Amino acid sequence: MEVTLDALQGTADKAKQILKECILCPRKCKITRLGDELGYCGIGGKAEVSSYGPHFGEEPPLVGRYGSGTIFFSRCNLRCLFCQNYTISHLGEGNPVEEEDLARMMLSLQVQGSHNINLVTPSHVVPQILAALFLARKKGLHLPIVYNCGGYESLLTLRMLEGVIDIYMPDAKYASEATARELSDGPDYPQVMKEALKEMHRQVGDLRLDERGIAVSGLLVRHLVLPDHLAGTQEVMRFLAQEISANTYVNIMDQYFPAYKAARDRRMRRRITAAEYREAVDIALKEGLHRGF
Repeated sequence: MEVTLDALQGTADKAKQILKECILCPRKCKITRLGDELGYCGIGGKAEVSSYGPHFGEEPPLVGRYGSGTIFFSRCNLRCLFCQNYTISHLGEGNPVEEEDLARMMLSLQVQGSHNINLVTPSHVVPQILAALFLARKKGLHLPIVYNCGGYESLLTLRMLEGVIDIYMPDAKYASEATARELSDGPDYPQVMKEALKEMHRQVGDLRLDERGIAVSGLLVRHLVLPDHLAGTQEVMRFLAQEISANTYVNIMDQYFPAYKAARDRRMRRRITAAEYREAVDIALKEGLHRGF
C-alpha cells in the first residue's frame, strides 16, 4: 500500500537523521555526512546527479513505448573492477542537486511520458530521494518508482522504503564471498544481497505487468554472466527459484566486456562466449525459473 504524504514526509525526516552518523548501507561508515565528512560512497549531504531522461535500453517491461525515466546518481557503495558506468560510479561524474531540483527532474520525466521513475544507484542517497519524492508527489507525481541498485543494501534502509518503492531492480552479482571481495570490494555481498532480495520480495512480490506489458510493481533481478563462472550463476539461480520465487523475473545479461580496471584480473580480460551465456540460461530453466532471460 502506498504511503500517505504525511507518512512520506515523516520517513524522509527520519532518513535524513541517519546522515548524522551514516549507516544507510552495509558499509556503516558512521560518519557525519551533513558536515564535511565523506564515507565510502564519497557523497555528503546533497545527492549528485550525472544525467536524467527517458531511457530505452532498460528491460522491456520498464521501457514500453515511451521509455524508463532514469535518474543516474553519482558514486556507489561498491567498487566493481569492471563497472561500465565507472565515470559516474567511481569517478563521480555529476553535480550536486537540491531536493527541489530532484523533484523537478521526476516531474519532467512524467511530463515527457516516461512509464516510471528509475532511480539508478540510489542506495547512498535515499534520504535525499525521499525528500524529493515528497515534494514531487505534492505536485502530482504518480508514476511507479523503480529502485535500480547493485544489491548491496541495508535492511534498515529497505524497510524505510516499504510503500514508497513500487519496483525493486537489484543485481544479484555473485555467489562467492572471495569473488565479491576481489571484484567489488564486498566480501559480505552474497549474504547481504540474499537478505536484501528477500526483503524486497516481501514488500512488492513478483513482477506484475499491466495490459500493455508495462511493469507496475514487483521484483526484477539482474544477473550479469561473467567469464569462467565467476558470477556463480548456478547458486544464484537456485537461490532465486527456491528462496525468492520460481516466478521471479530475471534478466540474465550477456553484455559483459572488460571495462574500467577489469584487465588487471586475467580472468576478466575477455567477453563471455555464446556457450557460457546459453549455459546460464539453461541453468535458470533447470532451476525452475521461467520469466525474463
